[in-house]
Amino acid sequence: MFTVLIIVSIVLSSILAFNNRDFYIKGWFSPYDIFRFKQYYRFVTHIFIHASWEHLIFNMLTLYFFGMHVEDSYGYYFGKWGKMFYVIEFIFAGILASIPTYVKHRNNTSYVAVGASGAVASILFTSILFDPTNKIYIMFIPIGIPAYIFGPLYLIYSAYMAKKNVDRIAHDVHFWGSVIGFVLPLFIKPELLTIFVELIKAQ
Repeated sequence: MFTVLIIVSIVLSSILAFNNRDFYIKGWFSPYDIFRFKQYYRFVTHIFIHASWEHLIFNMLTLYFFGMHVEDSYGYYFGKWGKMFYVIEFIFAGILASIPTYVKHRNNTSYVAVGASGAVASILFTSILFDPTNKIYIMFIPIGIPAYIFGPLYLIYSAYMAKKNVDRIAHDVHFWGSVIGFVLPLFIKPELLTIFVELIKAQ
């Protein structure tokens, strides 16, 4: 339920941003504006707007397929507060994953970014924690990769691409969002790590 509500809110906000340049500019992640003008709201608003339909669709499909499972798992492990923890993680991860980029670019007047990639990466990696033997499929590769193998490979790739800085993709945000998504539930319920290991051993 909350996954669908989050997706609907992001889709509607992104469509508005596609058609309203002022709304888009006021919502994007600008480290310089945050640092210079104290516009801290940008840590949140950038999560809800996207640069293109392709960007939006990819993030929302990923959120739907993994978010539904994570939302249910939060409910299972944390009871009545579980779904609230799920929503908090999504927003919290989106903010935290952007902090390293903020520190790096706070004096850069030209750097801007949008999208829920950090928050979505967090949900993806929470799903890996909850279900490490699940198969993850990558576009054009017909063989599923076990989640516990996909996770480290994705982190290595994201760290490498962030260091190279050869494209406009926020690989550093993906990296930190992923780390947050795996670690954050462990702060609430440390025994999840034992369950994670046992699930891998039992396959």
